[in-house]
Amino acid sequence: MTAAPPRTADGRELRVETQPSLPGLGGLYARGAAASGLIAAGRALPSIPGIGEARGPETRADASDGDLTLPDVAYRVGGVRTDDLERHLHDYQRLVHEPVGNTMPAGYLHVLTFPLTTGIMVRNDFPLPLLGMVHLANRVELRGPVTVGDVLEVRAWAENLRPHRRGVQVDLVAEVRRDAGDETEPPVWRGVSTHLAKGYFLEDGDGASEADRPRGQWTPPLPTGRWVLGPETGRAYAAVSGDRNPIHMSALSAKAFGFPRAIAHGMYSAARALADVGPGRGDAYRWTVEFAKPVLLPATVDVAITPEEGDGAGFSYVGWNARKGLRHFSGEVTPL
Repeated sequence: MTAAPPRTADGRELRVETQPSLPGLGGLYARGAAASGLIAAGRALPSIPGIGEARGPETRADASDGDLTLPDVAYRVGGVRTDDLERHLHDYQRLVHEPVGNTMPAGYLHVLTFPLTTGIMVRNDFPLPLLGMVHLANRVELRGPVTVGDVLEVRAWAENLRPHRRGVQVDLVAEVRRDAGDETEPPVWRGVSTHLAKGYFLEDGDGASEADRPRGQWTPPLPTGRWVLGPETGRAYAAVSGDRNPIHMSALSAKAFGFPRAIAHGMYSAARALADVGPGRGDAYRWTVEFAKPVLLPATVDVAITPEEGDGAGFSYVGWNARKGLRHFSGEVTPL
């Protein structure tokens, strides 16, 4: 099965590049670190050949302010077998407190697709640095159960570069289809991850939209649960997800990026909240999360899961630091 070429949010049709397999994150982070250094050097020293000029044959933008262009390509990997993922899936489920079984929760499919979206971010023509990007939000739709043994097609691309009050934000989109499915059907899973690149600005950008501006005072609800997260939480999620970003691994490596201690992965927190929602979400659901203050490890996080009014209205959730009254994340889970 080969689905039609994807289109971005503004209607652009993307060129599809088929990759032989899902890449490994270790090599991608090494490439991302090198590319991030070149982007930073290119902005500081724009006239130096090989640094301020194009970084490779794919490059169309020099990553200077006002000249940010996303690659017009989507990566595709077909024939992704899952029959050998049972143990890995169970490790993930235990870590985020999901029931152990052979049906993949939406957060696990994010883990499965994350290397391909990272591959987009380390391309020579991706104008923003992988290291230092801030994870702002996720929007996910799971349209039916995906189980161990399914053969999948995965796609990923970048779109919707737009202003933020502190720089620019970009959406990384991933889709999962059953490899022998109907190409006219929507993907069984679709995830949109929004990231912020601080200090990069669009030439015609006029600053943040109202939705991006700081929010007013927030009053925590009554908690329905409490998580006690040890200092090893980031390393444990990294071992399962492959996301070994230094900000999650130790206090020492996190300090290099401006954090006093290691921070929990945003998708770990979101996945635990999704698990806390429980079976009321059903087999098909929409799941959103917005991230606020990072969870510095070790940490105690109060969580509230609140059913919305009306049949099938779903749930809202929020996690916060009760001692400081700081919100860490919030979102919704709505049955489809």
